[in-house]
Amino acid sequence: MNETELHEQKKRLRKAITARLKALPETYRVKASARIAEQVFALPEYCAANRIFLFVGMRTEPDTLPIIRKAMEDGKQVYVPKCVSKTEMAAVHIKDMTDLRPGAYGIPEPQDCSETTEPDALDLILVPCVSAWTDGKRLGHGAGYYDRFLKGNAEKTVCLCFSEAMEPGIPTDENDVCMHRVISDAEPDGQTPCENGKNV
Repeated sequence: MNETELHEQKKRLRKAITARLKALPETYRVKASARIAEQVFALPEYCAANRIFLFVGMRTEPDTLPIIRKAMEDGKQVYVPKCVSKTEMAAVHIKDMTDLRPGAYGIPEPQDCSETTEPDALDLILVPCVSAWTDGKRLGHGAGYYDRFLKGNAEKTVCLCFSEAMEPGIPTDENDVCMHRVISDAEPDGQTPCENGKNV
């Protein structure tokens, strides 16, 4: 498959899954987001992390605001993405939910970008997607921000994906970063619960 064919295949899949997600009831998004959040909090990587990078979920993505709030309560340093150009995003430290304001693509993002960090300084990176699969393959929104940001840090990544968006056989190439772990609302329990960022 050449580059053009791959691009078109991704584009068709992205369109189909986005339409599927937009048709889902809000009750599903609320329950699924809560289930995903529970699994994040149970991750040993979450419990051990000091610096966590979190995306702010759009309508077709898991709601991550409860995760951001709890991470702050747990004493984590929370970083969120800020688009700084048409090709790059930065990891910006936020200290309060009020630091977030609607930005690029209408997604809440920090206004004060004075405190940033590099991806290799983060302990855990939670990644959004349009779709993903259990083998770690991920379909993003097409701009390539995360693939560029994550180069060399794949082992820290956890992709959060609605089960309704999971899709096998996602087309990828050498520029697509494979996720270390994918969490969906359909995953069974099996993680050690933690409290205040520590194993219990």
